[in-house]
Amino acid sequence: MSRVVEPIEVVATAREIAREIAENTSAVSIALTRKLLWTMLGASSPMEAHRVDSKCIFWMGKSPDAYEGVRSFLEKRPPRFTMKPSSDMPPFYPWRKAEEF
Repeated sequence: MSRVVEPIEVVATAREIAREIAENTSAVSIALTRKLLWTMLGASSPMEAHRVDSKCIFWMGKSPDAYEGVRSFLEKRPPRFTMKPSSDMPPFYPWRKAEEF
């Protein structure tokens, strides 16, 4: 989503977009996306990020939240996602081990 707004409207527009994302996106999808963005910044190559991203897309595509997203769209109603980041992350998560110092 992209918009050009007056400077005075930037914060209100950003909050509106964030609210739309939060209300219409699976919490697990958001958690995976955030983790991918942060951890893959330091990937050794784009292929490393691509492999993990592809696993996430494939795994989420078979998830109950994916089916609910499609159903809610077809039924023209708000989604009711049931998956939770605290209990429903993929079995390959986390894909990077914490560095030891």
